[in-house]
Amino acid sequence: MTAILVTGGAGYVGSHAAKALFHAGFTPIVFDNLSNGHASSVKWGPLVEGDLSEPGLIRDTIIRYRVQAVVHFAASAYVGESMTHPRQYFRNNIANTLNLLEAQVDLGVRHLVVSSSCATYGVPRATPISENHAQSPVNPYGDSKLFMEKMLYWFGHAYGLRWIALRYFNAAGADLDGEIGEDHDPETHLIPSAIQAALGDRPHLDIFGFDYGTLDGTAIRDYVHVSDLAEAHVLGLKHLLQGGESTALNLGTGKGFSVKEVIAMVEQVSGCRVRQRQSPRREGDPPRLVADSSRAERLLGWRPTRSDLATIVRSAWSWHTRPAVASPEFQQVSANAN
Repeated sequence: MTAILVTGGAGYVGSHAAKALFHAGFTPIVFDNLSNGHASSVKWGPLVEGDLSEPGLIRDTIIRYRVQAVVHFAASAYVGESMTHPRQYFRNNIANTLNLLEAQVDLGVRHLVVSSSCATYGVPRATPISENHAQSPVNPYGDSKLFMEKMLYWFGHAYGLRWIALRYFNAAGADLDGEIGEDHDPETHLIPSAIQAALGDRPHLDIFGFDYGTLDGTAIRDYVHVSDLAEAHVLGLKHLLQGGESTALNLGTGKGFSVKEVIAMVEQVSGCRVRQRQSPRREGDPPRLVADSSRAERLLGWRPTRSDLATIVRSAWSWHTRPAVASPEFQQVSANAN
């Protein structure tokens, strides 16, 4: 089986992609520092515990496992946090990605699928947003992802790197088999936060902004089931391995839901009330983000089949109310491995 390095593969989207890669016939080699990910989410291949700030370990891992391609998730990924700690975002998302790219080209690993973001667009001039929309980020997170995309372009031009940057919108939901899901501490994403409020695990849900120019005054986002996102990474990898062109693609459903609509669905699925508190807007949050993903469908054959809001919320609810999950099946490799 072809070995694929999955950076950040113990995290939320990365673990779902590792599962999808395994079921597509690849061997996912997870490389993660476990700062946000969980060893228990690594079930379909070995785990190398390490950080992309360690160039030697990156290279040793590529050589040891005979890695043929990379799927890159490892990044800092919170808009609000990026506004207060921008240097963390530039170090982790830019400098550490540069370490990865240098290791790849030096060792002849020429194929890379990257987790990018709709945050590169900033405040949209029109929706749905196509890949031709101007990229004008309004927060350091978006800027870091945009600079990463520029690095991909120039590494392709100079060194022959073949890449796909997947600009996805709001990842949501959990594995429909119940094996993995979203588990952050603290939790900041809307759907799991609303579920925690419904369960009484937090006193209330903060709604950041009631004065947006939307029908109910709350921000609108395009929610994509995490397993649909995982499938897109597999399709993108196959596209590159078959000689396909380097490109950037949006991943979304083309339909947005407001914060209040999402809360209403959580209440419907759970049968519980979600206590709410009005809070000021967060700096760096656009009012509406909805994707035009027609290019991903044309180029990769990708279509989101699990991303209706009810399925997303039901899968997340099942995950958060699940019994204890099993321990990982594969042996962890320490950062000091030879």
